[in-house]
Amino acid sequence: MNFLETLTAQYSSYATYLIIFEVIAVIFGLLSVYFSIKKNIWVYPTGIISTVLFIYIMFVFGLLGDMLINVYYTAMSIYGWILWAKHAEDHIHVEVKTASQNDWKVGSILFAGSLIFVGLIYYFKPFIDNQFSMQDVKLGLYHLDWANYTDIVTTSLFLVGMYFMAKRNLENWIFWIVADIVCVPMMFYKGLALTGLQYFVFTAMAIIGYMEWKKNLVKS
Repeated sequence: MNFLETLTAQYSSYATYLIIFEVIAVIFGLLSVYFSIKKNIWVYPTGIISTVLFIYIMFVFGLLGDMLINVYYTAMSIYGWILWAKHAEDHIHVEVKTASQNDWKVGSILFAGSLIFVGLIYYFKPFIDNQFSMQDVKLGLYHLDWANYTDIVTTSLFLVGMYFMAKRNLENWIFWIVADIVCVPMMFYKGLALTGLQYFVFTAMAIIGYMEWKKNLVKS
């Protein structure tokens, strides 16, 4: 079965509105990464449109970690928008820097906290899925597959990447690259082929973004 046949088979049972939502979210997600590469403040309004749509999509497909990270993305996008607006000399573009020791400390706390928090969400998922009733519910991580465990880790990586991007740190791209690569097979496995393809493109764009930001940093 080729890619087109796989794509058609995966989406044949999906509601039309979900497909439309995913297409729109993917387009604005790509635009957001493009603006990020260009150090353009439009990374945030375009990104917010994408993340709000993905909050709903990930909820429908049961990817709680990715749902939560998109909630975080939306909030962090507002925070980043404010920070970039303060540092944009032409109100559009910003200068970049490397992460400080304090940034790494905060990033480490965010990563560890995210692992614990998302892990707990999955631990209580049977309770959540049972409409918050403990009747005939067994708590634990026994119901997770490899994609769910991967989701916990990538959520934490993306969280740090988003924080570093808001701080205009070059190292944000490293977190995006690693997490994007891991997300490609996970999304295909979950039946989100378009999103999986998006993460493949994101990987390439993140590599370009790292090189562009590093080049700008050297010039500075």
